[in-house]
Amino acid sequence: MINDIKAEAEKKMTKSLEALHSAFNKIRTGRAHPAILDSVMVNYYGQETPLKQVASVNVEDNRTLTVSPWEKNLVPTIEKAIMTSDLGLNPATTGDLIRVPMPMLTEETRKEMVKQAKADAEHGRVSVRNARRDANNMLKDLLKEKEINEDDQRRGEDEIQKLTDKYIAEVEKMLKSKEEDLMAV
Repeated sequence: MINDIKAEAEKKMTKSLEALHSAFNKIRTGRAHPAILDSVMVNYYGQETPLKQVASVNVEDNRTLTVSPWEKNLVPTIEKAIMTSDLGLNPATTGDLIRVPMPMLTEETRKEMVKQAKADAEHGRVSVRNARRDANNMLKDLLKEKEINEDDQRRGEDEIQKLTDKYIAEVEKMLKSKEEDLMAV
């Protein structure tokens, strides 16, 4: 039973890290990375569809992405979707290829993005702690129902705390890496 609770908590904590990773991917660093466009949705025959399902996104050089739509008639739609996204990018079309240059980041913009990364990391930490709280509450419920004794509860809480510490450290490592990436000129 305790192992089931621990496994459930670890699953929730892993999902928190995955959510943080996708949030960090949306923060552009001035370097071209295809994941920056993951949040762009394109109107594909009346249906909102992720960009990566209607085109291939590649890195041309370290400052430019290229988007190759699978259907030529989607070029203006994709270009408009990239422009209207909240990423601050201006695509340029050449025939059936869309180039997306990454603007240079100013010092002020970099600091704003670091703030955003720190806020995302805090959300990740809170999410991990919520998983710990839920697991500890489950252990307390088992104790109340006399399905486990106090020693088992304490042991379970200790194991869950070790798990929490491990995932919080991973969040910190991801944040440090993202900060270094953002502040690199």
